[in-house]
Amino acid sequence: MVQKNWDQLEAVKCSNGLEELVYRSNIIGEDRQVCNWGGGNTSMKTIVNDFRGREVEVMWVKGSGSDLATMKARNFTGLRLEDIRPLYERSDMTDDEMVQYLNHCMIDAQHPRASIETLLHAFLPFNHVDHTHPDAIISICCADNGQIIAREIYGDRFVWVPYIRPGFTLSQMIARGVLANPNAELVLMEKHGLVTWGDTSEACYAKTIEVINEAEQYIENQLNEEKLFGGLVSKAQSSVDRRSIVAQIAPLIRGLVSHEKKMILTFDDKEDILQFVNSRDSSKLSQVGAACPDHLVHTKVVPLFIDWTPNADDVDGLKNKLIQGITAYTEQYKSYFERNKHEGDVMFEPAPRVILIPGIGMINTGKSWSNSKVSGALYHRAIAVMRGATTLGDFVSLSENESYNVEYWPLELYKLSLAPVETEFSRKIAFITGGAGGIGSETARRLVSEGAHVVLADLNLEGAQKVAAEINAQYGENRAIAVQMDVTKEEDVVNAYAEAAVEYGGIDIIINNAGLATSSPFAETSLHEWNLNISVLGTGYFLVAREAFKLMKEQAIGGNMVFIGSKNSVYAGKNAAAYSSAKALEAHLARCIAAEGGEFGIRVNTILPDAILQGSAIWNSNWRNERAAAYGIEPNELEEYYRKRTTLLVNIYPKDIAEGIAFFASSKSEKTTGCMMTIDGGVPAAFTR
Repeated sequence: MVQKNWDQLEAVKCSNGLEELVYRSNIIGEDRQVCNWGGGNTSMKTIVNDFRGREVEVMWVKGSGSDLATMKARNFTGLRLEDIRPLYERSDMTDDEMVQYLNHCMIDAQHPRASIETLLHAFLPFNHVDHTHPDAIISICCADNGQIIAREIYGDRFVWVPYIRPGFTLSQMIARGVLANPNAELVLMEKHGLVTWGDTSEACYAKTIEVINEAEQYIENQLNEEKLFGGLVSKAQSSVDRRSIVAQIAPLIRGLVSHEKKMILTFDDKEDILQFVNSRDSSKLSQVGAACPDHLVHTKVVPLFIDWTPNADDVDGLKNKLIQGITAYTEQYKSYFERNKHEGDVMFEPAPRVILIPGIGMINTGKSWSNSKVSGALYHRAIAVMRGATTLGDFVSLSENESYNVEYWPLELYKLSLAPVETEFSRKIAFITGGAGGIGSETARRLVSEGAHVVLADLNLEGAQKVAAEINAQYGENRAIAVQMDVTKEEDVVNAYAEAAVEYGGIDIIINNAGLATSSPFAETSLHEWNLNISVLGTGYFLVAREAFKLMKEQAIGGNMVFIGSKNSVYAGKNAAAYSSAKALEAHLARCIAAEGGEFGIRVNTILPDAILQGSAIWNSNWRNERAAAYGIEPNELEEYYRKRTTLLVNIYPKDIAEGIAFFASSKSEKTTGCMMTIDGGVPAAFTR
């Protein structure tokens, strides 16, 4: 049952009706059983003073493109009702006419564009109106016998409105239906949702929850869990096996769905997903169509269902099924577009947004992690609707042509246009070793600021988690994750990439940045010291690059590696034979990989920095004392010493290196590979020659 979350102690804190509307909207939207992400709308009618101080009747309604769960007062639009009400008498009105007319009704031109369903709220003679998409209600509205079921539940208290796309005509039909039924307490919109109302904000919310729970109780009384979706025919793989298999297939999937634009993947194996994909009827039910028109832009008409018998030893078989399935889905979507397109329509990426795999769960695709999660969240709602609809009767959906018309509806596309503009590293995933350190953390922030998702790999897990938390607080949930990794341990490296594949689908950019440094005269250099430098700076860089290379080949969409070398990669540093030799190895390893990577679109370049003291774990270790001793100065004099030895008389900071990395990782250097770039302020002894 849906919980009633109205808290009078919170509600009384609202200083005006609009704030109370915000509160009501938020608690409705927070429960996704009640309202889809980005869907539904709420309103309130009240009296306000206009810019001349005159009292005018105004309706506050949700602005287009916002989400009820998170919206604030600024996301609502105020409209003059005396200008809107005369529309009720019109015989028709196009979408364009409606949008333009409502723009003239706004009390403030700075308010967002009013919701598509504004007239629905305006034409109803109630102070407070909720339009929602509850699972239980849509189960009825998407059942072939839904109107009969509704009468059993609600008697004569409901108005049933046949499916029609939102706009003027639907709003007028709803208002006329309500006015014709003096007992009406709710409106059921076929294949769409619910409308309820009340004299107060609290009463309106209470009625919404009451109506939903009546439907929920009826469905639960009819439900037979063992026969749901035809009963289970497949067994879920163990949690460990599911993640292992996803780590192996995600890069392949990501490559297959990224031919037009790169996509970020998410994986979901929650209980309801596993129950659905493992059931007898899931392959058929999943192809009926969307459970709600609001889903279409994010899920497409149908998901891709992979007909695979779960077997942890048959990953190659699953990969073949995925190649066949995604290829066929893409071609079918292109045909669907051609059959239904209107002049001026531009096709979305034809790849699936939802991929269902028996025994494994669901993989979603999107332009970002959050966008991909939205597709997944909406398919959870679709499963809930199918659960209810098939308990009551047969699940039905929109026709193909109407599905297309909603998916490519200009009023829906307008919502998408409100999203932030994509930037250089949007849709890309960067894997950064030494992610907790000065260069690593600065690089992460630089790349994320232009759209990237980043994996921060470091021995210092706590430090990497701190950086990831700071990035996520500033840029949004899960833009960065932290993994613990020792670059010298093959198993750690393999597991870290597996984690990245499960979390995001793969990798586009690696920053080989983990490091250490030791200093001693050559004759005093121990074998341990030598092996330590070679292990971390040589073997470590090799392992990180090799696993990335394999993953990038599997994706088959190119890739980019940036190695962080050193001035010592090309300069024989005094008392630093082990360190300098290992850094030279890095630079040449990068060139070797570049030579092999070209045919796969994998670029590899190297940054040669010098003396990055700020935020560096290396320079805060004994290395500072050792280098100072080598130059015959005090440790606290090092920074000034390094500045003076540069031709530009400057110090070098992590942000300077991050800029160089961003250049090599970006499209600005898309025709450059096997290159070394110095960022050292100009040290003549290290000029490449």
